[in-house]
Amino acid sequence: MINVSKPIIFVDFDLTICYDRYWRSLKSPYQDRLQILLFGEDRTRVNEWMKGKYTAEEINQFVAREIDFPNEDLWKIFVDDCITMKVSQSVLERLSALRDKYTVILMTGNMDSFSRFTVPVLSLDKYFDSISNSFHEGKFKTDNNGEIFIEYVTKYEAPLKECIAIDDNKDVCSVFEQLGGTAYLVSPDKDINYYLKLLESNK
Repeated sequence: MINVSKPIIFVDFDLTICYDRYWRSLKSPYQDRLQILLFGEDRTRVNEWMKGKYTAEEINQFVAREIDFPNEDLWKIFVDDCITMKVSQSVLERLSALRDKYTVILMTGNMDSFSRFTVPVLSLDKYFDSISNSFHEGKFKTDNNGEIFIEYVTKYEAPLKECIAIDDNKDVCSVFEQLGGTAYLVSPDKDINYYLKLLESNK
């Protein structure tokens, strides 16, 4: 059900409410090879995966071949790490409690594995009004000057100037502020709990 005229809080996932990474259980030297392969200077393949151009299976097959690691073993590590990601229950409940005043949307630049494995095991759909994943959207938060934000603001008929984005990415925050909303940059000094306390005091 769409809540007409409520402001929206857009909440990021990675490094905002969750600090666990994919393949975190893979041991070195394979871990080092994977990091260079996918997250080094050339992140083209990862970015394309996050926009729906590859599946998790295809990426893992590619990585297994390139780092010389058994594909079945790599896939098991990957899935196990997806389903054991941790998000503070307190944070989820506090975010959900804000839904009486805001529409709370989890908006993440992520992969199919997030929707397939992580969302169900954490029951994330219970705590958010909507979940937006770049894999299904085909775009990042910064694409086309924040087009995805405008789409959700329009869908929910929300007052943009009262909407908030909570994100660890400076570029995302900058784009959102240029649209006219308020951005809260998550950092080691100001984590999600800092901003939740601020939002709760404004209720």
